[in-house]
Amino acid sequence: MTQAFSPSDPASLLVDPDEQRSGTGTLRFVLTKVAEAVASILLVIVLGFLLFRLLPGDPVAFMVRERPTDPAQIAELRDRLGIDKPMLTQFWDYFTGLFRGDFGESYIERRPVLDMIGERLWPTVLLVGSATVLAVAIGLWLGIRAAWKRNSFFDRAQTGIALTLWSVPQFWLGLILLVATGGLFPSRGMHSPDAAPGFLPQTLDVLHHLILPCVTLLVVFYAQYMLVMRSSLLGEMNADYLTTARAKGLREDLVRRRHAVPNALLPTVTLVFMQFGMVVSGAVTVEAVFSWPGLGQLTYDAIHGPDLPVLQGVLVVLASAVVLMNLFAELLYRVLDPRVRTA
Repeated sequence: MTQAFSPSDPASLLVDPDEQRSGTGTLRFVLTKVAEAVASILLVIVLGFLLFRLLPGDPVAFMVRERPTDPAQIAELRDRLGIDKPMLTQFWDYFTGLFRGDFGESYIERRPVLDMIGERLWPTVLLVGSATVLAVAIGLWLGIRAAWKRNSFFDRAQTGIALTLWSVPQFWLGLILLVATGGLFPSRGMHSPDAAPGFLPQTLDVLHHLILPCVTLLVVFYAQYMLVMRSSLLGEMNADYLTTARAKGLREDLVRRRHAVPNALLPTVTLVFMQFGMVVSGAVTVEAVFSWPGLGQLTYDAIHGPDLPVLQGVLVVLASAVVLMNLFAELLYRVLDPRVRTA
């Protein structure tokens, strides 16, 4: 424990001033980053509310389209939805409702938005989480080998493939895989209606449906991890500490695993956290192509509504995920890299 200086206590003179500054600086850094994250989420809530109110189109007119409705019924519907109130009153009701866990009610399904998001969250976590874990493992392995064999055929081939796949639109790649596999894997949904009951058959059925959308995301995701890892490791290749390690007689694979890769991993670890929040939003098109019942499919359906409460709720959840992942990345980077702590 850090001891404060006291003129009557000579032991307090032994406290390292750098330690005191470091502890105070870390606390200030954490509090600053948390405050910035909270401010970002509040800004997203405000902008999201205003954005969806400024969009063209009347949700009540959409809800009563092709139905004989008189003006009194339309007025009653506006009153029930609360969209006839002043804008400031609507925002206050929406803002205070978020803190009570009330994200509003869907215009289309007439259900609480939070319940709809909760039902769709698990399929998205399963899909995006599986693709991200596999992409990180494959991307890092290929990036390390490509950098260590720079300018070789393996390096040039892997770099070219990764650059190409990184540029491919996910929905287009998903459609290509659907055509190329020729019905070998299910093309839509998460479950088969005729799947046998029981835990194991149901699990295998979900995994069978998961393969194509997961591969679609994996093929695009792994490329960025591979390229970042390769670039980061190339930056360490000529470092003095590697020359020193080789001069001590260490084998080349030990120089790579014990010295070069741990230092080159820092940018990649940060990228994993920062990208994990954004890949959820990137799964919208893939979930739409494969009718995967996740947040992406929910967003796609809400846009066609338009179901404004659902869109607002999904925006808040996705934006909060991105902000929190960025916060974890910044805090983790300070822990892993001593240069950031002393900056």
